[in-house]
Amino acid sequence: MAVRNQLIHRPPQAVWAVLADPTSYGEWVVGPSESTPLDQAWPEVGSRLRYTVRLGPWSTEGVTTVRHREPGRELELEASFKALGTARIFLQLRPWGEETLVVCDEHPLRGVGGTLHNPAIEALLQLRHRGMLARLARIVEKDHARVPHA
Repeated sequence: MAVRNQLIHRPPQAVWAVLADPTSYGEWVVGPSESTPLDQAWPEVGSRLRYTVRLGPWSTEGVTTVRHREPGRELELEASFKALGTARIFLQLRPWGEETLVVCDEHPLRGVGGTLHNPAIEALLQLRHRGMLARLARIVEKDHARVPHA
């Protein structure tokens, strides 16, 4: 299980505002180049967003579904990427004074990703999370318009 933490210098409501915006996923999630909500209710349980992954001339689409949420505290997603299977991504927002400690826990669930999961894949997930959480922090910390400071 790849678990990584990131301290974001804004309150949990500011972080949640970015997580609750399905069009922002292409900005902070490492991999997708764009995301589009498939349901108007994001991030309600069962709502989905479609994302596109591009590598040079090659591109493919995947779907992420909300499996659990506690607004302002937790968001659990299942990302489905046809060729690789599915993965569980759990984001927990912990108040840390006036800031937020974000804990990201990801692991494969089904398909080739689960079958081939090993320490090398775990190391790649750690690198992906480092970049992803750093991007999330940059977006939240620079975007004062989404949620005012607490």
